[in-house]
Amino acid sequence: MMALFKKRTVGKPGEWFYCLEHKKVEEGPECPAKDRFGPYATREEATHAMDLARERNLEWETDPKWHDASGKAQGPEGG
Repeated sequence: MMALFKKRTVGKPGEWFYCLEHKKVEEGPECPAKDRFGPYATREEATHAMDLARERNLEWETDPKWHDASGKAQGPEGG
């Protein structure tokens, strides 16, 4: 059986991640994918990963395409 996706265990220099577990920026993924945001092009972008996530969550919460009149969240197809 052939793997469809090659699991990358070592990051590339120049790729920046924000680790949710350790709450720190790391170059190349040091922690498992489930515990990090990224990759980002710069250390600066990774530093602001949580701010960006908060902004996106706020946009989603106020997006009328994702909510019906009752206020229940729905997918883009309305279901």
